[in-house]
Amino acid sequence: MSVFKAFRISASGLTAERLRMDTIANNLANANTTRSVNGGPYQRQVPVFAPILDRSMHGASSPIHGGAKGQGVQVVGVVSDPSPPRLVYDPQHPDANADGYVEMPNVHVVKEMVDLITATRAYEANIVALNSAKSMAQKALEIGR
Repeated sequence: MSVFKAFRISASGLTAERLRMDTIANNLANANTTRSVNGGPYQRQVPVFAPILDRSMHGASSPIHGGAKGQGVQVVGVVSDPSPPRLVYDPQHPDANADGYVEMPNVHVVKEMVDLITATRAYEANIVALNSAKSMAQKALEIGR
């Protein structure tokens, strides 16, 4: 594996995890938003990732993914979480229905914080991998001196 390939793989992971953290921050910011552009409460957003696969002759010997070697991760898109909104009893709220219940976003702060910690750790792991590849490249250059 070339050093630049290792850089690209780590960079793709950094980009994906940064988007994941941005999405989580957006979910947390809208945890109490009862009115959205679509009408109704805000819906939690979730990024969808997919592997970047190398199906060249060099990747054909790998048993993973039908003979393709992993080349990093790509963001396929950001989708709305289909789970139903939470119902909170608050008859004084301007968005309360006839029974006094307000439809709140399907964002659970504790779950978002756990996802944020996971994304942060994955981001840090990609930084460590990037720094290790950089260190190996520097050591290889020093051998030639």
